Amino acid sequence: MDIQQLKIAAKGVTLLYVEDEDELRNSVERYLHKIFDNVTTAANGQEGLKLYQKEQYDLVLTDIQMPFMNGLEMAKEIKLINPNQEIIIISAYSETAYFIDAIGLNVSGYIVKPINYLQMTQALHKSIFNLNNYKENLKYKMHLEEMVQERTAETIALEEEKIENFERTLVSFVSMVEDRDTYTGGHSQRVANYCRLIAKEMQCTPEECDLIYRAGILHDIGKVTTPDTILLKPGKLSELEFKLIKEHVSESYKILIKIPMYKDLAEIIICHHERYDGQGYPNGIKDKEVPFLSHIMIVADAFDAMTTNRIYKGQKSIASAIEELKLLSGKQFHPKVVESAVKVLIDIEISNNVNQLPTTEIEKERFSYFYRDQLTDSYNTDYLNFILNRNKFDKEYKCIHALYLHNFSRYNQKYGWTEGDKILNEVVDSLQDYFLSSLIFRIHGDDFIIISKKYVEIDLKQLKCSNILEKYYIDVSIRHINLDKQDIPNFKTLEILI
Repeated sequence: MDIQQLKIAAKGVTLLYVEDEDELRNSVERYLHKIFDNVTTAANGQEGLKLYQKEQYDLVLTDIQMPFMNGLEMAKEIKLINPNQEIIIISAYSETAYFIDAIGLNVSGYIVKPINYLQMTQALHKSIFNLNNYKENLKYKMHLEEMVQERTAETIALEEEKIENFERTLVSFVSMVEDRDTYTGGHSQRVANYCRLIAKEMQCTPEECDLIYRAGILHDIGKVTTPDTILLKPGKLSELEFKLIKEHVSESYKILIKIPMYKDLAEIIICHHERYDGQGYPNGIKDKEVPFLSHIMIVADAFDAMTTNRIYKGQKSIASAIEELKLLSGKQFHPKVVESAVKVLIDIEISNNVNQLPTTEIEKERFSYFYRDQLTDSYNTDYLNFILNRNKFDKEYKCIHALYLHNFSRYNQKYGWTEGDKILNEVVDSLQDYFLSSLIFRIHGDDFIIISKKYVEIDLKQLKCSNILEKYYIDVSIRHINLDKQDIPNFKTLEILI
């Protein structure tokens, strides 16, 4: 919405803005003054509550984490004074755990930091729209009996719109969760689509088809509680890590069961990792103990997992995934659901973008975080093995240089490991300056591998660390391997060559 249009709609609306960060508060206040004639600010929840108790405001815009009293605590007190108060919450991305408490307070909007003013404008528009409608309802309530029926219809429409907006907020929140886990983006939407296709084939009612679709959209919302170190880990999970990630099923249930309109969804979602034979989780129930719509979701979720290109498990073709569904029919999956799934999923098209592998440079850096060498901040052999394995298919890297440090163990013996670590860090810094677009890996303690996207010739004299190495009688030698001429699918093969 245009700011000038919003200013017209906000005429006469009073606003209280609560934020403890001075710079941000001043910046947002300047923006708010473009829209509202009456803007009052407070530096914390305690100060904001006192101002509200003295003079109630039409709209409250508040941060969450603040000294003395946080934004949610203040919002609870304000809701006791005015249950219909329009409140918009502002929260940092790391504060997503507060989202559920905000839902319980029935806040009007939820804005994620860093603040996007377009998002804030949209949130303000919705709240002002609600305020104006609320005021209009009060104005005519006692005087226009002939409009009761019409107003009742409008109220229902507004309530449905509120529910729709609330559901869109949850769907957006699911997208935030999936964006957090870059490599499973779109998973919930695909599962929802598969669920609805199977349900239609099984002649479920339109209400059931809608229910299973909505459950599919929200089935992984509990992953908001999963730590990043587990959710984003590209390697195989340990037994404890797998146990923790399985908790997302119960967490999804806990989040949704508290919201009356999502109770039916919660009952479906809690069972989406159960199995027909009772070997699933979290409760190990089987066959008819599992809700029938949950059996549909179990198949849809598994099918999407099979047909997604994962880090350590290749993507199956649709035909192969269908065969696996048939193979596990009566074991992991409900036989009748499999029969219907085979009919509707065999002809679907799966985008080539359905991929758990990183694509952008930022995603690659985020992914490689798990493969950093703790001493030098170069990469380790696990990541080297991954890069070589992927290079078989995408041919992104063209050459390898192996750099060997000779007599380095003698230096460690003479000067100590601490001094040796300093030399290794000096070498890595020098290599990173020299090979700006290449990946540097530390192997065998004191040797390095450099993988480049194009051929780069090395002049040892230009390496910044050369003088230091020469000073301590550490010799350096280099070997080059052309990846266009030599197939090196993994680190084991590379070790043999070097």
